[in-house]
Amino acid sequence: MSLLTSLYDAHLTIGGHPIAWREIVGNLFGLASAVGGMRRRVWAWPVGIVGNVLLFTVFLGTALGGHGAPLFGQAARQVFFVAVAVYGWYRWRQARTGADAPAIVPRWATGRERMVLLAGAAIGVVFCAWLFTQIGAGWPAPGWYYVADAWIFVGSILATFAMARGWVDFWLVWIAVDLVGIPELLYFQYYPSAVLYAVYAGFVVWGLVVWLRAARDEAPRVDEPRAKAVGV
Repeated sequence: MSLLTSLYDAHLTIGGHPIAWREIVGNLFGLASAVGGMRRRVWAWPVGIVGNVLLFTVFLGTALGGHGAPLFGQAARQVFFVAVAVYGWYRWRQARTGADAPAIVPRWATGRERMVLLAGAAIGVVFCAWLFTQIGAGWPAPGWYYVADAWIFVGSILATFAMARGWVDFWLVWIAVDLVGIPELLYFQYYPSAVLYAVYAGFVVWGLVVWLRAARDEAPRVDEPRAKAVGV
């Protein structure tokens, strides 16, 4: 038990600010998962799950006796990430046509699918902002915090779901999440996660270009049988 406690509490101190090794390692797993997702490899999902578990313990912060303010949306999304990752892992395994082949053929969401995403985002942010306000009642936080954390939570879930479906749109959702997530993490001094979010921002643009090319070059022709792809 003492070994587990030591591993849990292990941290670096930079400029007088403690940074948990769990935050660093969890974000490295997250980055590896993002690389796998861009390459459309099934292993991206289980690797991401490991990172999600580590980051869950980080973002609860003082609620679990650790360092840092408790970011409820950041913590809660790790739980849902695991659930959606299991779904994505299953879908990509089912869609894969060969051991070395990409798991899916990307495509844009249809108009109807996009409207469902937008409606889910609006309803989810309103509800989660209210819920996080109730959970964090009494914790001194700026007025924008709960809305920002609600969007990070809801947007992350929608992006991961869209990725599981093979929709190119998920990269655009991630850009919107990063634009809110980076300032929030810097404000609450989660510096490794903020740095990784900044790296993600550039990586997401690259991933969007890669998936756009794949959607264009690998899409089945109208005179050919439809390819086996996620969401088709």
